[in-house]
Amino acid sequence: MALDQSFVGRSYPPTAPYEVGREKIREFAEAIGDLHPAYTDPEAAGELGHPDVIAPPTFVFAITFKAARAVIEDPRLGLDYSRVVHGDQRFAYTRPVRAGDRLTVTPTIESVKSLAGNDVLDIRGEVHDEAGEHVVTAWTKLVARAPEDEPAREQGE
Repeated sequence: MALDQSFVGRSYPPTAPYEVGREKIREFAEAIGDLHPAYTDPEAAGELGHPDVIAPPTFVFAITFKAARAVIEDPRLGLDYSRVVHGDQRFAYTRPVRAGDRLTVTPTIESVKSLAGNDVLDIRGEVHDEAGEHVVTAWTKLVARAPEDEPAREQGE
């Protein structure tokens, strides 16, 4: 079943604030194997002009993907999450995420396409700090594979 095209442009309410902690940043940096000193040492971050440690660029995925759940779990959209694979991820930063930030994410459906029977959903997450300043925009592409017993659909069907 194709996703509902009328959802393109639909935004969902912002998430509750997520407080970014030094320990979460350190744990994430260690998990991905990036031990840049600015991720763990406030002095090293300060030498680079930051008021506290900063997060690796992909850190916000956890926050933005959690926000995308509002889209994924919307029964009116018609997404079968059991068939979903993560297709792509990209970020556009205004500034790095820092320890102490309280971030909210507003998810928006940017596009819905059907390609070779697969539904492709692009979700944009606008991340702002508690002052309302933009921090980063994250784009997540999800691909819902066509059921094997369903013939391939052409785009727009």
